[in-house]
Amino acid sequence: MAPTLDELLEQFTQYPGATQGYPFGPGALVFKVGARMFGLIEEDALPLTVSLKCDPDLGLELRAQYPAAQPGYHLNKQHWNTITLDGSIPFEEIVELIDHSYQLVVAGLPRSVRDQLSSRPDH
Repeated sequence: MAPTLDELLEQFTQYPGATQGYPFGPGALVFKVGARMFGLIEEDALPLTVSLKCDPDLGLELRAQYPAAQPGYHLNKQHWNTITLDGSIPFEEIVELIDHSYQLVVAGLPRSVRDQLSSRPDH
């Protein structure tokens, strides 16, 4: 079964330092950590789509395994996947991909920002 918007929001907002907003306009909900994007939900899409940063090799594997995983729409197609949430990819795997995206972005942040995230009380 495809996740709902509320289920996605619950996943994205659990991360230390995660913020959300609409820098690209209404309907494109962006999640950032340390001012860098780690996810984007196209709220107006039916079914919903989510774009996530991904290791390039893993991204190729996902695209080969699931037709619902495509190169990032309007994003760097080597490092981003846009996933149509039609239920064909198990929600548990979507959760893992959200976590993978967050971890990739955090790893690329300056050490001082990473240190602030790890010292947050909600971590």
